Formats: sequence, structure tokens, C-alpha cells
Amino acid sequence: MKLPSPPLISAAHLILFIASTSLLRLSSALVRFTTDSSSVSFVDAPAKFTLPVNLSGICGSLHVSEPIDGCSSIRPDRRVEDAPDGTVRFALIERGRCSFEEKVRNAQERGFRGVIVYDDRDKANLISMIGDSEGVWIHAVFVSKIAGETLKQYARGEEGQCCIGYSSGETAGTVLVISFVSIIVMVSVSATIFLVQNCRLQQHNTVHACQNINRRVVEILPSFTFTTACPNRKCTAEACSICLEDYKEGEVLRVLPCKHDFHSVCIDLWLTKWGTFCPICKLDISSVSMDKIPPCEQSPLFSC
Repeated sequence: MKLPSPPLISAAHLILFIASTSLLRLSSALVRFTTDSSSVSFVDAPAKFTLPVNLSGICGSLHVSEPIDGCSSIRPDRRVEDAPDGTVRFALIERGRCSFEEKVRNAQERGFRGVIVYDDRDKANLISMIGDSEGVWIHAVFVSKIAGETLKQYARGEEGQCCIGYSSGETAGTVLVISFVSIIVMVSVSATIFLVQNCRLQQHNTVHACQNINRRVVEILPSFTFTTACPNRKCTAEACSICLEDYKEGEVLRVLPCKHDFHSVCIDLWLTKWGTFCPICKLDISSVSMDKIPPCEQSPLFSC
């Protein structure tokens, strides 16, 4: 009997889901501000209702919102007005007083391509900003208070470039980690499947090994000596189905209730060691009453 295999597809889908989820998180995982003399990076949480940032990221100039909370129409500063068309600009806005969606829409209306909202609370966890996505086509991320205060100082000081996304080095390192974890998961799943199948097979063999017939019962089954001179051999085949050897003159054969015959040595070992059924028709011999076993026409009780 063939044992059913565990669901490999589910395991494969699980691995793909973990890998794809991790890669999606790479698209918005870091805010970096770089100047000629320094560079700072902060972890962010992408908004759920704005345009997601792809793996390559997006870079531009950073501007502190005025007002800082972005809850009313944002007033442009000189750098925004003097910037050439097509320049990517980010608005740095403090959390509070109005919804995240209102802040983002005010920045979008003023022409900003992205919004960095920083927390107004110390040591708080990063959150994923939520809102109505209809009509929103810019990027938005959420950073900690210390990240916002640091970015505010850089944005108001010297010129620099702000990027939202992931650096190539960090991406490669993260992908390497994901690949390593995926391999570990695949090896673990394969090992588990192998062990489960092996245990099932051993259990299956153990159950069948324990199902056998007592030798005394087997010896009750009719037997006879094979001879080619016998004119009527309705009970016999030409060869033993267990050892696949042709019957030879003088060999002792044993006949089962289903009228299939085998070498006595072969079938006795089969019934007492391996199973209770006929190797040919699978009749369970243990279920047949010994009193109802008819003698073979060529048993020792009958002469040829």
C-alpha cells in the first residue's frame, strides 16, 4: 500500500510567502540623509494609503514643513520656489493636531513628492499611517522623534540629499540573509517530511509484521508432493509465486483455501513471518475457519 505524501505545496507556498513579504518590506525600510561631510540613516514605517516606494528607492531634497504640523496649507520656502521643474522634494512634518491623510494631502497639493512624518512622542514605536488612498500619488513614511529632530537640523542647515528606500549594500545583505533563512526552512521541511514518511513506513511494516499465523495452524493446511506423472493437477500452478522457481519432482507444496499453491517452505515462512494473506489473491487466511478448508484433490488424503 502506498502511503500518502505530506502536502509539499503548502510548505513551498509558505516559503514563497515569507520571502516575498520580506522583499516587499525592503522597499520602504530606511530614510537616509547625505551631505558632503556626513550621512545619517533612520528606520521608517511606510504609510498604508500612499504610493509605495520600490526597491531602488527615491531621492530628493528635504524641506521642513511650514507650519511644522502640516495641518493647513503648507507655505513654500525659497528653495522650493527656486527649484527647477521635476525636482523631487520631500516635506518633513511633525505628527499631531490632524490626521496623517490631511498632512499628506496638504504636502501633495504643494507639489511635494514625498512626506516624512516624525513622531511627537519620545521612545514610541513606529506605526504604519492609515488613511484614504483615493487621489494620493506621493510617498509617505513614519520615523521616530529623534530621527525627525535630526533630519530637521540637517534640512535647515546645509544642502543635502534625502533618500527613502534601501541602499544597495543593505539590500544585498538582507537578500543574502533571506536566502540563507529560506534554505534553512527548505532543509528543515524536507527533513521533517523524510522523518514522517520513514516513521509511517516503519509503523506500517511493524503492524504487518505482527500479523502472522501460528505455525501449528499453518501445518493444518493441506500439502502434497508434486509429481509430473500426476494426471490431474487442478490444484497446482507451474511455479511458486513467492520464489518464482518452477516446481520440481518430489517437492512438497502447500495449498491455501483459495486453491493457490506454493512451495511449503515458502508459504510457511510467508504466513508465519510476513502476513496472513495469500500472496496472489490477498485472501486473509486468518479469517477462514480451519474446519471449512476443503482438502485439495491432490492432498495426501487422495491418490492420483
